Amino acid sequence: MFDPAKIVEKAKHSTFYLKLLNWALYRMVPFNKPHGFKIVEIGDYRLKTIMPYKKRNFNHIKGLHACGLATISEFATGFLLLSKLDMKKYRMILQRLEVNYLYQGKIDATAEFTISKEWIDERIITPLKRQDSVVVPCEVAIHDLKGNHLTTGIVHWQFKEWSKVKTKA
Repeated sequence: MFDPAKIVEKAKHSTFYLKLLNWALYRMVPFNKPHGFKIVEIGDYRLKTIMPYKKRNFNHIKGLHACGLATISEFATGFLLLSKLDMKKYRMILQRLEVNYLYQGKIDATAEFTISKEWIDERIITPLKRQDSVVVPCEVAIHDLKGNHLTTGIVHWQFKEWSKVKTKA
């Protein structure tokens, strides 16, 4: 049986499982496949992804497109958080996305997001014991391979226990 958590754990130490994880993500999140986003490093509380400098990611002046940079910010933060939380217990949705564009990307770019167990407990787990939902801003920096700081994204994720989610029939 396919167990994403086991693949994520093995991908931390195996290039084979990292490739398998990326392949699985293309199938599970087909929107990202044409962009070629890949996880290049994954740790217990850290994720580094790459946005390749290729035609599908260009804007009208052959730089990395603003929407692609925003999307990889969402992807990096969302994937790491999903991998650390019990998805059967918590619902996570994008509430707001802010991006400050600082430098035009003309080569591959990486988004890196780092948190800690304490960060998750303080911002998500403990507040949800007192309130129905919580919105957590996640800051992610994108740099090109030369080290130029392209963007700073702030991805606001809303968390709620599934038992508190109300949907229309």
